[in-house]
Amino acid sequence: MKKKKNWQIKLGISMMVFSGVFFAATFVIPMLDLPAKTKIIASTASLIVMEIVFWSGGLLVGKELFTRYKKQINPKNWFKKKVIEPEKSSKHS
Repeated sequence: MKKKKNWQIKLGISMMVFSGVFFAATFVIPMLDLPAKTKIIASTASLIVMEIVFWSGGLLVGKELFTRYKKQINPKNWFKKKVIEPEKSSKHS
């Protein structure tokens, strides 16, 4: 059972990372020498496939790991400083 779970987590993480390829393609497609209609369809399809692959990977890894991974890839959290709680000092009289 544990081996199966480990395989699911690895596949899920791979899918979530791989979804970035489709996200990047959304920005590259408009620069290609294609008709406007084709660019629009391809960009839209790329975004849809990206979402499907990302959320499918999220289902495979589970709620806890997915939430932790999602926080790491959120640009709002990239430059935040981690808050470290000060140690409680004991008073010696």
